[in-house]
Amino acid sequence: MAKHSVWLAGLLLFFIELPAQSLQPGFDKAEYEELIKVSVRTAKEKAYADTFPEPQRFQMVYESPVMGLENLWDLWTDKNGQAVISVRGTTTNMDSWLANIYAAMVPARGTLQLEEGYNFDYQLATHPQAAVHVGWLLATGYLVRDILPKIDSTYRSGTKNILIMGHSQGGGIAYLLTAHLYSLQRSGKLPADIRFKTYCSAGPKPGNLYFAYDYEAMTYGGWGFNVVNAADWVPEVPLSIQTIQDFNNTNPFTNAKALIKKQKFPDKLVLKYVYNRLSKPSIRAQRNYQKYLGKHTSKIVGKKLNGFQAPGYYNSNHYVRTGSTIVLHPDEEYRMRWQDSETDMFVHHLHSPYLFLLRKLP
Repeated sequence: MAKHSVWLAGLLLFFIELPAQSLQPGFDKAEYEELIKVSVRTAKEKAYADTFPEPQRFQMVYESPVMGLENLWDLWTDKNGQAVISVRGTTTNMDSWLANIYAAMVPARGTLQLEEGYNFDYQLATHPQAAVHVGWLLATGYLVRDILPKIDSTYRSGTKNILIMGHSQGGGIAYLLTAHLYSLQRSGKLPADIRFKTYCSAGPKPGNLYFAYDYEAMTYGGWGFNVVNAADWVPEVPLSIQTIQDFNNTNPFTNAKALIKKQKFPDKLVLKYVYNRLSKPSIRAQRNYQKYLGKHTSKIVGKKLNGFQAPGYYNSNHYVRTGSTIVLHPDEEYRMRWQDSETDMFVHHLHSPYLFLLRKLP
């Protein structure tokens, strides 16, 4: 009788549903490798995806339609109560590249009219000087309208642990998407007990230093990573222009002109000349950046997206690397396999070199 009781107790324990496995903070090699295998399938290029192993944990349960500037995302889930929001990166379609080229900055808080009847309200940072890439913000606005109902349905089914993954342009968008979802939690529009963990893979620079500060604070403790191959050029863009206006309010440049005026002649003339030679070129470059990659590019975007209204731009293009960075450092074996090329600009950027270097991490 005792043996039967033990056997029955074991059988009951086997069939009891185990609690959902919680996400753990910190960079996890196996977790990121699984997300790479997910990401290659979000690219929607079967021949490319077939060169990679299938994901072991996650199964795709939803594939979004194409929206915005060729933007798309997938929802994947596992048996442990975890889900993945996988954001597609740049495609060969020129509309997709347009999202990258539309590289003026806008304030990290505001409203973007994406189409007639749809205004995307967002607050991606609390710092008043935080600003982000407008092209990827536009993409985020389109995607999040489709993502939020799926988060709600997965939450109702018991899933409270969500990984966010984006490679290349998808990584740039993943920064802004993550910041938006945290903002919705702070305002009570998303449940506070949903745990997000983000991997921006081969991602470009999403915003300025003040956005980076806020993003790194909100993902502090191992909840947001920026994984870069040190040979890859994409994490180095957009081009960054720093002017004296990009510093914190308390800085030695604020009253530089007034201090120069107090100097004796001819020191005053020399200092004024040096100051102008150092400051004016960066200010002119920033204005040209905003003119061509903001105002002019927005006209092309408006022709692609019916009802889109160009926003007011933030007078800065001081893009910086953002997030807790995991550097995948090429070694001799890597350099023999993936050599620098004048014709293949993505030789170091695709998923394969990232996966190769990942497996070399201790």
